[in-house]
Amino acid sequence: MNRVVCFGEALIDFLRIGGDSVDGLPLADFRQFPGGAPANVAVAVAKLGGDAWFAGQVGNDAFGRFLKDSLAHYGVRTDFLMTHPDAPTALAFVDLDEHGDRSFMFCRRATADLVMDASQIDGQWFGAGDTFHFCSNTLTERGIAHVTETATGMARSAGSLVSFDVNLRHNLWSGGRADRTAIAPLLDRCDILKVSSDELDFLAKGRGEPFIYECLDKGVRLVLVTDGPGPVRYYGDVFSGAVVTTPCKVVDTTAAGDAFTGGLLFGLAELGATDVVFAERDAIEQLVRFATGCGTHAVRSAGAFPSLPTIADVEQYRPRDTK
Repeated sequence: MNRVVCFGEALIDFLRIGGDSVDGLPLADFRQFPGGAPANVAVAVAKLGGDAWFAGQVGNDAFGRFLKDSLAHYGVRTDFLMTHPDAPTALAFVDLDEHGDRSFMFCRRATADLVMDASQIDGQWFGAGDTFHFCSNTLTERGIAHVTETATGMARSAGSLVSFDVNLRHNLWSGGRADRTAIAPLLDRCDILKVSSDELDFLAKGRGEPFIYECLDKGVRLVLVTDGPGPVRYYGDVFSGAVVTTPCKVVDTTAAGDAFTGGLLFGLAELGATDVVFAERDAIEQLVRFATGCGTHAVRSAGAFPSLPTIADVEQYRPRDTK
């Protein structure tokens, strides 16, 4: 099976699990979970049985050590995970509403994941037939954006498949709003583009499908549009379609999109991600259905890494040709 190398932030999700009153003060209770969108995707691939690697940087602190141990616990290779001697590990505080939908508050200024430079990129991250995955959280500042641009260019030169989950967190960007001009160049460098319907509206300025077909014309091979519990739309060069999600009780949506992406990348790695796969509507629809099943499983329990499915959890969704 080909490798899936996920690049970006590994951070601590402090998930609110309740609260209490002490001397009249309302005090929230938060539980520490390992997280970070690309780290979640790496664990999703590994738990399904794939060859997952994580590339990034954490701090030389208890949180960084916990993240490295957590990735290794689930079978992710951490050879490309670096430790910064001074910069701290990034943190996120996650609050859930009664529907399991989350809001984030980030502690991510001059953290280890942001202070990487291009000299730290290792050519071993990339290989022909492998997948290199990233999201927009490594585009929020000029320095880490340059690292991301350099890495994606090297991935393409090496013959790796490039996967981009936009995964916008507007509050990570200066001024509280993502910069379209920082994201747009990366849209031309990916083979797989995954966006939510809200992200599509933001990037396309309301133009929707015309924007998607422009991406396909520029070389993107597969565009996926998620919409919470709504159908997942997929677009290729010569076909498009939608897959309906399975209703379920939602506990925590934190890792839903990452479980979806991990499921898709695992399936593509199993199939070899050849030109034939991208040209076959039935193969893509089966992969999207499998990925949707992975996302559905993840929302049924709390936390990111622990909620991600094993292959046994989603066997009923598995593409027939990859059993």
